[in-house]
Amino acid sequence: MSTPKSILHGGYHHPLSRSWQAERTLTKEMLMYPIFITDDPNALVALEALPEQYRIGIDRLEGFLAPLVKKGLKSVIIFGVPLKEGVKDPQGSKAEDPEGPTIEAVKLIRRVFPAVFVACDVCLCEYTSHGHCGILRDDGTLNNDLSVERIQQVAVAYAKAGAHCVAPSDMMDGRIGAIKRGLMDAGYAHKVMLMSYAAKFAGAFYGPFREAANSAPAFGDRRCYQMPPNARGLARRAVLRDMEEGADAIMVKPGTPYLDILRETADLAKDYPIAVYQVSGEYSMLYQAAKAGVFDLKQAVLETMVGFTRAGATLILTYYTPRLLDWLDEE
Repeated sequence: MSTPKSILHGGYHHPLSRSWQAERTLTKEMLMYPIFITDDPNALVALEALPEQYRIGIDRLEGFLAPLVKKGLKSVIIFGVPLKEGVKDPQGSKAEDPEGPTIEAVKLIRRVFPAVFVACDVCLCEYTSHGHCGILRDDGTLNNDLSVERIQQVAVAYAKAGAHCVAPSDMMDGRIGAIKRGLMDAGYAHKVMLMSYAAKFAGAFYGPFREAANSAPAFGDRRCYQMPPNARGLARRAVLRDMEEGADAIMVKPGTPYLDILRETADLAKDYPIAVYQVSGEYSMLYQAAKAGVFDLKQAVLETMVGFTRAGATLILTYYTPRLLDWLDEE
């Protein structure tokens, strides 16, 4: 026979009472939209591996974003995608080009959509001829010190251009402390958020992104600087280190395969904004499964959002942001 304590259905029999079970509910303010800005000003190129996503030229950006801002888009994160001949070199020297796609996009969005929060991904992989996230030694291994120096320069340049947030995704050791010092020295630390890709794992889920960003490594892989998927303790150490070095927000990436890491990070960094990146492979997997009739796309995507918020996320980077702006209105 049931006891009074064993009867739970009464607590969630109604749609409103079901909503009260959540520790956190998804809102538009929690969504950050990753966008790819290329150096062809008139480009609006559909990405085969990322359906409904585009490489966007600076002259098309206002028209692309305007309807999303009207629906409630609050923040974007910019990835620069240079495609012109001669832009890439071993040092990624064009990453902070004032006429390059990232800085041009920052300035346009700040001018045209002043209420939108603008973050910049900070990495060299889109700008290096070898496709790795830092500067290499002669033997092909990473020169961490030189890489951090370049990453710091790029981050400060984005801050000076008007970015509200710089988010280094390179996974070089010590880059959070270096960027924070660079922002302090330049007089921007008080008004630019430093969001660390603290627990970023190597793996299979980045494939569509590398097509979008034209950033696949020319040789080798990134397993020596991105974390191994089994590295729970290593992720914890990286999160603690980046908190100590001055990060203002902490990210876990990818999302769905690492919900345990996300939950542990949220507990570990409980006084920080916690970001999760639903990466390109996650996006495409859900999209293609829904297209094949496996499930309803809206229901499946919203379930992943519940998973992220339940695990502790306060900020979600997702390519589903345009659809979620509509779905949240419907809800």
